[in-house]
Amino acid sequence: MKKFLTDAEKFSLVRREAIFTGLALVGLIIFWLIAGFGTSSLDVKIFHLPLWAFLGSIGVWIFAILISFILSKKLFKNIDLGGEKNE
Repeated sequence: MKKFLTDAEKFSLVRREAIFTGLALVGLIIFWLIAGFGTSSLDVKIFHLPLWAFLGSIGVWIFAILISFILSKKLFKNIDLGGEKNE
């Protein structure tokens, strides 16, 4: 049986998802700062790139994809937010 959510429950769910998405953005920015600037003193190369350049660009994309996957599988819910009703 499909449970119908009230408007307050929908708003609460959307608000929770927005908060966690914002926290994910903050986490991504912190990762970028640490990966890019925090590793700049290391003399390590990956694919002929300095570690800071690799982690600050490609590493950030990989981390963003990982965060998006986790959010979509564990937190986000597919609900009907309303709108036009086709009856």
